[in-house]
Amino acid sequence: MSKHVTTMTIYDAEHYSDEEREMIVDGYAEHERDARAKGIPTMGSGAIFPVPEKDIVCEPFPIPLFWRRIAGIDFGWDHPTGVTWLAYDADSDIVYVTDTYKARRTLMPIIASAIKSRGKWIPCAWPHDGHQVKDAKHGQQIAKQYRDEGVNMLREHAQFKKDKKNEAQGSVVSVEAGLQEMLTRMQTGRWKVFNTQELWLEEFRMYHREDGVVVKLYDDVISSSRYAYMMLRKAQELPMDKPRQLQAGWQPSDAGMGY
Repeated sequence: MSKHVTTMTIYDAEHYSDEEREMIVDGYAEHERDARAKGIPTMGSGAIFPVPEKDIVCEPFPIPLFWRRIAGIDFGWDHPTGVTWLAYDADSDIVYVTDTYKARRTLMPIIASAIKSRGKWIPCAWPHDGHQVKDAKHGQQIAKQYRDEGVNMLREHAQFKKDKKNEAQGSVVSVEAGLQEMLTRMQTGRWKVFNTQELWLEEFRMYHREDGVVVKLYDDVISSSRYAYMMLRKAQELPMDKPRQLQAGWQPSDAGMGY
């Protein structure tokens, strides 16, 4: 028995005039309009990022050579491993989500190969659980196993820079602090996402809270982008000793996949 989901928008409701549709849509909260008017799945009232998607997406473009780059990884097995690549325009203080990867029950060498294919020189941020040993057979911390596979893993797990003058700073690995900084950037036009990065955008639409608590499901790519952002100070420019073809700037070879 097959199932089919039919989505209708308010614009398919022919008994409304254009003026009535506009009035109804204007009555919704801005970040809920795509869901209510167009049937695009989102989490409304509990949304962690209550920002209209149109305010953060942009067309892909070649990344300037002098922009710094960093990746972030969220380790997984039963739940997917997620990886996100960021580019940072320091002059305008804008962070761009340029590429993503997501894989479930996939061996580490395969994931490592995918990460390196985007640029072995790009540093990769990772969470605290990278200190864990995956199993007795390997006997090494997860982060070290990726490092041994040739991934440019940062030396320390993802954390905000400790402000020694601010005793009230709180945890340098705070999830809430990371989310709030990301949200602030979105609301001020300083967090942008290439519109080809559907993996990130799908999670963005569904990322929500229940009873004030972040729901830790379907957040693998979002989390990896948060780790990368926390370590943005470690982002690097393309080394100028790389082959000339890499110095021409980045652009997706497959607009559907984003790489």
